[in-house]
Amino acid sequence: MTSFITRLFGAKPAAEAGWITGEELAPCLAEALVIDVRGPGEFDGPLGHIEGARNIPLDRFAAEAEALLAHDGPIVLVCHTDRRSSAAAAHLRAAGGNDVAVLRGGMVGWRSEGR
Repeated sequence: MTSFITRLFGAKPAAEAGWITGEELAPCLAEALVIDVRGPGEFDGPLGHIEGARNIPLDRFAAEAEALLAHDGPIVLVCHTDRRSSAAAAHLRAAGGNDVAVLRGGMVGWRSEGR
């Protein structure tokens, strides 16, 4: 089965970051598991969060990674911009996750696109 990320961006080494834009993610939200790695205050704060996103703060992410890898489908990681989500994606890829992407620009980018 061709992964969601590979279909969008072509083959990428497991250690290389997969990036997705808000424009690319929006029509795929039903297919993707969106994980927001910001703290609860940010998740519920002024920028809000992507509808359906699950909040797993980065400081708890390692403990949840194995369960996330059991998900059958793409995983998209989100934070304020894209720094923390990039770190979370690297952790998942190192643990064997291949269908992992980072939302480019994070919630700042998502909101600046009018989403």
